Amino acid sequence: MQGNLPPEAQEKIEQLQDLQETAQEVAVQKQEAESSLTEAQNALDELENIDEGTTMYRNVGELLVETDYDQAEEDLEDKVDSLEIRLETLEKQEDRVQDQFESLQDELEDLLGGGMGGGPAGPGGPGAGGA
Repeated sequence: MQGNLPPEAQEKIEQLQDLQETAQEVAVQKQEAESSLTEAQNALDELENIDEGTTMYRNVGELLVETDYDQAEEDLEDKVDSLEIRLETLEKQEDRVQDQFESLQDELEDLLGGGMGGGPAGPGGPGAGGA
């Protein structure tokens, strides 16, 4: 069916597909950030139940390195702050992609709706949709 569509409509469909892929990628990144944030918040909450004198370790690559309570708490707080910012950024990106998707979908519907019933009305001239 796409072979019968005007080139402009085919281009919009391709753009919609690209946006859909972007939306899926953002959703995966958002889910990973949410999971990491929950994990870091849980670790920070659990830290409150640990005596400050307890020996603790943190991951550094493939190694466990001894750390003290204050450093562990500071590292976890920094991680939580960073992940909250990352999550906020991903949510804004998700909203932008959704808005672009809806806008492009409306443009495609206008293009196909106008082209199917109107004969020489043609695809999207400057006065075609009004703003």
